Amino acid sequence: MKKSIWLVLFIILGLTGCSVPAALPGTTNTDHQGNAVDSANLQAVKNAARAYLDGWKASDYASMYALLTSVSQDAISEDEFQKHYQGVAIEAALGGGIDYEILSVLTKPSLAQVSYRVTLHSTLVGDIQNDTLMNLSQENGQWRVQWDDTLVMSDLKGGNYLKMDRSGYTPSRANIYDKDGHALVAQADATAIGLWPDQIDPAQADTLYAELSNLTGDSVEKIQQLVASAPKGAGWYIPLGEYPAEFVSPRSEVLSSLKGLELNSYKARYYFDGGIAPHIVGYVGQIQADQLSEYLPKGYKQDDIVGQSGLEKWGEPYLAGKRGGALYVLNAQGQPIRRLAESPAEPSQAIYTTLDRDFQEGVQQAISGFRGAIVVMERDTGRLLAFVSSPGFDPNAFEPFNFNSTSLLSEINNPSQPLINRASQGQYPPGSIFKIVTMAAALESGNYTPESTYQCGYVFNELPGVPRYDWTYEYFQQDHVTQPSGLLTLPEGLMRSCNPFFWHIGLDLYDQGLTKAISDMARRFGLGRPTGIEGVDEASGQVPDPVSQVDALNLAIGQGDMLVTPLQVAGFIAAIGNGGTIYRPQIVEKIEPPDGAPTYQFHPQVVAQLPLKPETLSAIQDGMIGVVSNTKPRGTAYHIFTGLDIPVAGKTGTATSGQDQPHAWFAGYTYAGREDKPDIAAVVIVENGGEGSAVAAPIFRRVVELYFRGKPEKLYDWESTFNKDRTPTPEAAPPAPGTGNP
Repeated sequence: MKKSIWLVLFIILGLTGCSVPAALPGTTNTDHQGNAVDSANLQAVKNAARAYLDGWKASDYASMYALLTSVSQDAISEDEFQKHYQGVAIEAALGGGIDYEILSVLTKPSLAQVSYRVTLHSTLVGDIQNDTLMNLSQENGQWRVQWDDTLVMSDLKGGNYLKMDRSGYTPSRANIYDKDGHALVAQADATAIGLWPDQIDPAQADTLYAELSNLTGDSVEKIQQLVASAPKGAGWYIPLGEYPAEFVSPRSEVLSSLKGLELNSYKARYYFDGGIAPHIVGYVGQIQADQLSEYLPKGYKQDDIVGQSGLEKWGEPYLAGKRGGALYVLNAQGQPIRRLAESPAEPSQAIYTTLDRDFQEGVQQAISGFRGAIVVMERDTGRLLAFVSSPGFDPNAFEPFNFNSTSLLSEINNPSQPLINRASQGQYPPGSIFKIVTMAAALESGNYTPESTYQCGYVFNELPGVPRYDWTYEYFQQDHVTQPSGLLTLPEGLMRSCNPFFWHIGLDLYDQGLTKAISDMARRFGLGRPTGIEGVDEASGQVPDPVSQVDALNLAIGQGDMLVTPLQVAGFIAAIGNGGTIYRPQIVEKIEPPDGAPTYQFHPQVVAQLPLKPETLSAIQDGMIGVVSNTKPRGTAYHIFTGLDIPVAGKTGTATSGQDQPHAWFAGYTYAGREDKPDIAAVVIVENGGEGSAVAAPIFRRVVELYFRGKPEKLYDWESTFNKDRTPTPEAAPPAPGTGNP
């Protein structure tokens, strides 16, 4: 009987010995559920242990260090302590942090021991569990932790340390494509090309320019002009761009014989054609100092390349794939003694944008030479087809192995701020395109109907002491021919962009107590807040509530403190054209691994409905059609659209900018109803470009031609041949008549 009792006790002790530490002399244990058995100190010990482990979980190393015994703090400095835990987090890639579970506690009056299980959530190799011990002692009535390397993991003793093997576990970065699979950026072999003008051999000049013209697509005359305008003397270099190696290699023998020509090959992230939609695609770069804490725990190395802007940044989790690795415990001599975990890499996923590459490049060319933006949206879905901010930039500038990098970076660092995405981050007064919103507020107020009329003269005198002048008066001062618009219905007021009519509406609604009717309508149109587009940084704009009659006048024609982004305008213009639905703008068509179905697929996302009665929407559409209609040549842009057989509706805008020249706007949509070409909404803004009707409207027409015809059909007034380099301000643009012009 006695032998049987001892055998049972031996078995029980053997089963529990792996989870309960050996008892300290005079201690009291917990039961198997961790409940206190008989110790006043037990809860205090648990609290101290939890505080230390909670600090680890929160990466609050300062609070952890404060819980160490004074002897431990003498043995390791706070800086060394922090680096130790940070080193573990980086080496084990603890992007998911840690969790813990207290298994048991042993206590006596001044000493304690806690057994706990740590789960390390590694981004690279998954979860790693380890049971270890924490020794504590009392100091001044408080339980303190005795520092030991094994507080992290029981294997880390005697100088052992963790080491992650990353070699062979990093997938290659995926490409970004247009909607049809044409690469916008890819890992590729490229050649940087440039000229040293002082080294050109005159006997080879004709051959040199001809070869470069064939390679770059620029005219011989343009290349000659670049050379002629370069400063004289040795050491001046002209970068001509970067091109895929397969474009250059067939002519490499001839090219290498031409003096003054610089050819440098490199393999890197290559952005085609000097940057197709660079503000959307973005660029990559080495991890910066302020990004280390974000990327190192995810398994990245300090010299890794990551997305720094645009889809390259937003899509980093997809484009970079999932890194793998093998985590080892190494002894003090650097020899592996245990492999803790291993996980293979998972392939990266390509991003397909909603853009059409050829159309995008054509739209970029359509506004080249100006500061401004163009947004082209599929009218009935929110899919972005072209997204341009001008001036653009060459993302290849950020590739250090690109020989042209230094020169390109110097071009980016200029007052025109080419890195700013004017299409989504540019905030501008909308000027007369905002009259669409004012007209909607007037009709929905119940105080106006589409048949409401107003005598539109040269001068607005309804606010005593504050006379204002219509754009027709400004023109009359120049040509002594332009007459006031006369009696207009509300849609005709939009067609003629009659300032006095809309000043009257703004003042009338304000005086009737409907002080926020227009500003609230603007918010319902999606203004004053981000659109919610993913992958693109955007500004909110600004919708002020008028607090005076003067404020009400300014707001009614989109001036004062009113600010919008071109992307926001595209959203509500599309809604006007499609029957009232505001869609979330989207730039990603799908995300797809090398094999298998897409993990993301584009679907239209409805954000809101315009708060308009059908008759209100119809009246606005009639007014916008009148702006470009040739049947009644009174619209502010009818002459620009002569001969265009694609039905469009739109609105001109000329917004005071605080500088000599106002901003030029045109916003509109098509209603062709073709099965092969979904209708579009497009917005054009040219900063300090002058008249919306003279500058932005022709660019809008060019966009429509490119979309429906695939090529430009009508020359701008300021160009002699299509896409010829132009001056910032078109010569044919008339002087800006003033505030709130059409």
